[in-house]
Amino acid sequence: MPSLEMLIERVKRIEERNTRVEQSKAWETSVIRRTCIAVLTYAVVVIFFSVAQLPKPFVNALVPAGAFLISTLTLGLVRTWWIKKHQ
Repeated sequence: MPSLEMLIERVKRIEERNTRVEQSKAWETSVIRRTCIAVLTYAVVVIFFSVAQLPKPFVNALVPAGAFLISTLTLGLVRTWWIKKHQ
């Protein structure tokens, strides 16, 4: 049978892991993360469109960056629906 000290240490490790998981989940759904990815997507696409000499790279690069933002907003709704369906 584990000692009290071993059980306390085990609970402490579980709580630390739960904190890390909660922080990771908060980051995954944060507005800052979504904004950073959208800005980086926009910048990469502008560079690509410019190198490829496509017309209006600054305007046309809004499409993939905007699509990313829209997809992250709607996926939350789809996730909620899926969880309810599979409970």
